[in-house]
Amino acid sequence: MTLLAVGINYNTAPVAIRERLSFPADTLYASLKELRQVREISEAVILSTCNRTEFYCTATTANEKFLVDWVAQTKKIDVDIFKPYLYTHADNQLIRHMFRVASGLDSMILGEPQILGQMKTAYQTACEAGTLGKHLGKLFQQTFTAAKKVRTDTAIGSSPVSVAFAAVQLAQQIFANLEGTNRAINRGRGNH
Repeated sequence: MTLLAVGINYNTAPVAIRERLSFPADTLYASLKELRQVREISEAVILSTCNRTEFYCTATTANEKFLVDWVAQTKKIDVDIFKPYLYTHADNQLIRHMFRVASGLDSMILGEPQILGQMKTAYQTACEAGTLGKHLGKLFQQTFTAAKKVRTDTAIGSSPVSVAFAAVQLAQQIFANLEGTNRAINRGRGNH
């Protein structure tokens, strides 16, 4: 048995590709059931957010071709269109990757807390779909424990940050600077 993950994220794929490989919440349950029917897979979880889509599974092989082919068929997209953007992790690399993702270390904004909740939702959906077994189930539980420890023992979670929060903060700074500039310009005009 091999622990295998195939995915794309904000760092490897443009938005257009991420959107095409996205699995909306209302399709996840059925998609997991279909994925579990792939001969090489015994357990499966799909994590799909605006910044990443990842397929975690236990498989009979570390060769990701069967998983890539399933994604292409399910999403009706040619493999050559998205394959250059994929990454694959197996066994220990997969475990390390999951810990990094859950802890916010592999996020667009370092320490972003939403991903842990999204991973918990993916785990819960796989539980409900019956595609989670003892291997992935235990790995996800250990991942949640590690992420909680990282947030508790480090400063990574000390300030609530997300991409949206960062965008609002940046906009406030820009508009504050523009407002100050406009006041200076208007004062300058009054002197003429």
